[in-house]
Amino acid sequence: MVCATRGDAAVQENEESGLALEFIKPARWLLHGRAVVMSVLLCAVCAFAGVAHAGYAAIVVDATTGKVLDAVNADQRDYPASLTKMMTLYLTFQGLKRGRLKLDQKLPVSSWAATKQPTKLGLRRGQTISVQDCILGMVTKSANDAATVMAEGLGGSEHHFADMMNAQAALLGMSATHFDNASGLPDPNNTSTARDLVKLAMALYRDFPEYSPYFATQEFTFRGRVVRGHNHLMDRFPGMDGLKTGFTDASGFNLASTAVRNGHRLFGVVLGSRTAAVRDNLMAKLLNNGFEQRPTPPILVAEAAGVRPGSR
Repeated sequence: MVCATRGDAAVQENEESGLALEFIKPARWLLHGRAVVMSVLLCAVCAFAGVAHAGYAAIVVDATTGKVLDAVNADQRDYPASLTKMMTLYLTFQGLKRGRLKLDQKLPVSSWAATKQPTKLGLRRGQTISVQDCILGMVTKSANDAATVMAEGLGGSEHHFADMMNAQAALLGMSATHFDNASGLPDPNNTSTARDLVKLAMALYRDFPEYSPYFATQEFTFRGRVVRGHNHLMDRFPGMDGLKTGFTDASGFNLASTAVRNGHRLFGVVLGSRTAAVRDNLMAKLLNNGFEQRPTPPILVAEAAGVRPGSR
């Protein structure tokens, strides 16, 4: 998968910033040059600190009380990857609830949607797909083409749909989030935090309980073939009934989850793990500890991202 890396972004930022040097007397050139270099580096560091990067983060929240049970780097801006589709699904469920959409409604597939990078359902320009199949495609396979079809169906264009996503994010109190596309495909302007993403996950279950069972879907049949999901933790974690996986090279392995134990529901988000298996194990640990009212050592979140103890 082609994606924007932190190195690419830093190089581009430095190239675009430029540097205008006035005439300097030869005897002072070296000293002035060093000062300029240090100034540029300092500015780059300061600018980089305010943007998203492939860091690591985690949060667990009690759905009943809203209490944060665990939080590591919860307000750090990161790349949500396909956790972005939770907002696309939020607006889809909103459209269904308000009567703007119907589950059996057929939506056209544009060339823009058909040419999206994998993962995808393999939709072709000129075809149609039902709203329900778009939902199932996003939940299971994290289909980028289905997300784009849904965006164009609701917003007319993916660009306008991103404006709708950001407006809804503001209403949900996701103050550190900016969406730039419907799928979560690599984009330096598509950023969020673990805290904001858990707010979104909780809002999906709170505002649309009639549609939340979709998130428990493990597979569905699409045009004669079985489409299987990516959320393998649901296979082995008792009480887990959703939500969404995500991955790009820039983000690492992300996961939003919810589980119920003895009538008690928790929500969790993990960002930036080094593998899907490590991410899933970390989420299981976080949720188990949350149900048992035990804190999770922050070092476990760091180690899941490949950060060694004592490293910087």
